[in-house]
Amino acid sequence: QEKSSRLSAALFGEDCEISRDQLYELLKYAALGKCHNATQPSWCRIYHQSQLAGVVVIVLREMSQLHFYKFYLQFKHLRKVFRHRFTLTPPTNFLASLCGEGANLEPQNTAQGLTSTSNECIPKNSDLECDPIIRKYGGKKRGLTGYMLTLEEQKKYDYPIKGSPRCKGYIYTECDQQRTDSSPLFGLDCEMCLTAKGNEVTRVSLVDAQGQCLLNELVKPESTVVNYRTRFSGITKKMLLPVKTRLPDIQTRLKKILPRDAVLVGHSLNGDLQALEMIHPSVIDTSLLFARNEGRRFKLKFLAKAVLGKEIQCEQKLGHDPAEDARAALELAQFFIEQGPAKAAELNLEMLLTAEVSQNKAALQPQGCRVQKQLNEPPHLPTPCFLDCLQVTGQKPLLLGRQELDSSGLCQSNLSISNKQVLRRALADVPLSTFSVIQFSLGPEYTASHLLAGLCEKVRSKLTDMLTIYAGPFEENFCLKSVKKEFGRCGPICSLTVVTETHEPYVCVQYEVLEAAQLAVESLNGAEIAGSCIKVQRPVSAAMLDCDVLIKELELDVENEGVIYVAGLKKSLTETDLQEEFSQLKDLETLFLPKDLQSGRHRNCCFLKFQKSQSAVDALEVINGWTVKGSKLRSRNALASGHLWRWIWQMNHNTGKQGGNILYEKMEQLSDSEQELRKKVKKLDHHVKKLYRSLQNNTLCIILFPGVN
Repeated sequence: QEKSSRLSAALFGEDCEISRDQLYELLKYAALGKCHNATQPSWCRIYHQSQLAGVVVIVLREMSQLHFYKFYLQFKHLRKVFRHRFTLTPPTNFLASLCGEGANLEPQNTAQGLTSTSNECIPKNSDLECDPIIRKYGGKKRGLTGYMLTLEEQKKYDYPIKGSPRCKGYIYTECDQQRTDSSPLFGLDCEMCLTAKGNEVTRVSLVDAQGQCLLNELVKPESTVVNYRTRFSGITKKMLLPVKTRLPDIQTRLKKILPRDAVLVGHSLNGDLQALEMIHPSVIDTSLLFARNEGRRFKLKFLAKAVLGKEIQCEQKLGHDPAEDARAALELAQFFIEQGPAKAAELNLEMLLTAEVSQNKAALQPQGCRVQKQLNEPPHLPTPCFLDCLQVTGQKPLLLGRQELDSSGLCQSNLSISNKQVLRRALADVPLSTFSVIQFSLGPEYTASHLLAGLCEKVRSKLTDMLTIYAGPFEENFCLKSVKKEFGRCGPICSLTVVTETHEPYVCVQYEVLEAAQLAVESLNGAEIAGSCIKVQRPVSAAMLDCDVLIKELELDVENEGVIYVAGLKKSLTETDLQEEFSQLKDLETLFLPKDLQSGRHRNCCFLKFQKSQSAVDALEVINGWTVKGSKLRSRNALASGHLWRWIWQMNHNTGKQGGNILYEKMEQLSDSEQELRKKVKKLDHHVKKLYRSLQNNTLCIILFPGVN
């Protein structure tokens, strides 16, 4: 349907982890929408939230990421239907948080909270009239054009102006189409260093209205750097050494990206445009949008926390993140446009800033003074939990399983209920609720530490075997270097050892990604390498008998749809180089260059995601045998999604680099408990399938594997 609700997740590759708070961002906005002060999640976006029929969270108790990988073939429905998958870190008691046991689900700014009753934070109507925001814009909402700086304001606040003698040589964006209230917004932020010339750009970030990063590039200054301002910019001399991009390159790219009716948003954006030496006619400056008295301005860090409930420019980080700042400024503008000046004024930002300053001063006082002050203050009231917030807004949440809500809305235990009973009640009650949490349980008998440790070892061992290939036989004095080079063209190698127990030498190669091992089996088996015609195969063990089936199912996984793996890249190639090389491929959406999680260096392979599956198929034909800067490429369909790739890396580095198991090992019988567990998982997948098929169209459905520790 044209106005159906859609979830768009921008995460791919390394960005496959989300926090508990990010999960709540999604649930809160999906369940409550803009009308209850909830804001779009920072990590994904829901389109047409008002069209959502409901939100259903299915919790598979006692199950974790480990179970998903161990019983991947049994989760037939889950892996075919759920396209977006993320690792939830750190572990948390999700249900306890929902029911309010120690959870803090609301933004730190109570003025933004759903059920805040503090009269101190909400100014009276008479006070609103004196608020600088109301005096500047009035109380009624306007479209975005009503908040753009006029030409006179741009001159007043030192913006680059077309035709100004001071802007001689500046580049005009040529975005001269008339702006309307539906013109696209773009967030812009730059980091600068001090050079002999003055302020020069060292990093530029541009994000679109959905928060997607369109540009995030380091720039080498033209003049000699006097001060890198690392504390604020995060830029160091070492970072800029390999950079070849110059200011004219960035100016050209910005002109190419921005549509003719683009509106730029930033915080004190005049400084960014001056450093970029660019002129743009339509801007919204958030430092002026949230007006203050006497020409003062709020800092972006404060506004992000007070208005959006987000922490940015954290002290733990080295310097500011321009993409984060650009996104924060954009979201502040979107809040102001959507909610209107009256809502912004009601936040009473001046009082919140005063309170924050007082709090910071109190933190510097001796402990005895603080204790005495706390004794004189009224006790702090607990923040209402997520389910309370839903009930306050008139929604009746449904909680089924081992924890349920009684008639008064309190959470009660119900340990005797079976999964079959939960399913039966869910099929009847979920359509009547807009927010449901359905819990299926594996059973406490399957949470024993020895059983989990055994499962973990089996998964690790099987993944190691799938990443490992044996190749040979070779001649007695073969060139190991040429063998390593040839197998390295299939992807990053974790370890390579010579097997000497056999009559003729073999090599054992363990790769870092599944695609590399599979590519080696497919492309090098029967090839002539180091003067020998060799055979390439995986280890043979009981656990590996279904390897071919597993590889095929991974390839068909809905998450790998339209994604291909490319190997044989030179490590000197940058992401920008690859973007240029692959730009001719039709419907290319994302390029992901895996990095070593310890050193930060990128690997000799990448993943390409296409908007259409057929485009990925066409790209495979083009890329195989393609030469990029003297390097011959090999490619195949993707097998391991971002979270699995990361999990493999962690398992390999947590247990030491393994060289592959013995070629033939004794067949093992599955223990009775594991066979029973396999049946239970299959049945749970069937329950989820049945419940999922009963849901109304436009229902947001989330499956959670919370784990046990």
